[in-house]
Amino acid sequence: MTATKGLEGIVATTSSISSIIDGVLTYRGINIDDLAENATFEEVVYLLWYGKLPNRSELDQLTKELNAAANVPGEIINLIKLFPKDVNSMAALRTAVSSLALYDAEANDMSPEANLRKAIRLQAQLPTIIAAFARIREGKEAIAPKAGASLAENFLYMLTGKQPEKIAIEALDKALVLHADHELNASTFAARVTVATLSDIYSGIVSAIGALKGPLHGGANEAVMAMLEEIGTADKANSYITEKLANKEKIMGFGHRVYKNGDPRAKHLQKMSEELGKITGNMNWYNMSIQIEELVTGQKGLKPNVDFYSASVYTSLEIPRDLFTPIFAFSRTSGWTAHILEQYSDNRLIRPRAEYTGPSHQAYTPIEQR
Repeated sequence: MTATKGLEGIVATTSSISSIIDGVLTYRGINIDDLAENATFEEVVYLLWYGKLPNRSELDQLTKELNAAANVPGEIINLIKLFPKDVNSMAALRTAVSSLALYDAEANDMSPEANLRKAIRLQAQLPTIIAAFARIREGKEAIAPKAGASLAENFLYMLTGKQPEKIAIEALDKALVLHADHELNASTFAARVTVATLSDIYSGIVSAIGALKGPLHGGANEAVMAMLEEIGTADKANSYITEKLANKEKIMGFGHRVYKNGDPRAKHLQKMSEELGKITGNMNWYNMSIQIEELVTGQKGLKPNVDFYSASVYTSLEIPRDLFTPIFAFSRTSGWTAHILEQYSDNRLIRPRAEYTGPSHQAYTPIEQR
């Protein structure tokens, strides 16, 4: 046995959910470009869970089920009120989602039907939790989801208390579509490892959130925005990035292990970033991002990934920076739950081996002789 660092290039399982082949991302065989331009997030959720695009009645039924499940138990809201005001947002989400299992009568029901119902509840309740957390830490009351609204619309409504603009709903919905699944990424793999022990779906999602919390996975878009804020204005981008590159420092939001010719999702968020900049009258973040892309791609050959332009999109929507990664989790729950359901359907315990590199043939020495 020979170890492969980071499991790079290792095929660990089979899956029919999403694929990355020759730089093309598909969900259930449908190109991400088609989905980003045409599908709603709810359509993508249905596609990931059921393996096909829904017809009108199927989509209406799923939307109705998600809407009906969006309220969270009052105990969860009370729990969030006990969190420190400066708690890490992903730590808060991880704790709240773990606690959801305590108030779900079906938490330990491992039947396929119960697991699908739990997937619906998790998908519906994560945005409610994130919005409630954001308001409660500001001393405001949590806002209940309203009937008949999409997941994207409801999240923005619960976050601000105001009816969001159509362009804001469309922008968030597109971002949710683009982040929904990404083959066997770190958080998805963590979820599958957990449920492969036949642990419950809540444990799987909590494991995934824990993996997504890391800056090398879900935290990258937050790091991008921190960089943009540090630079401040487009006229300072050249000197800032040139110095970083000269010092061989990593520029967040560029490069991807599985995409050698650029992340196919980035162009959709770049376009949305430009549109939002024009509508809000603030092109600074977009112009700065374009300038940084030209410098990094020109000097290092690295192209932006999905995190790079999602940062300016979320900022244009007036979403606090530390909610970027929780929103990623809100979207990726669709993919996580799809993979969990797939793992349950044909399960085998995931138990790889390690290449041992420690000392050998050592004898035990009694403690008196050490």
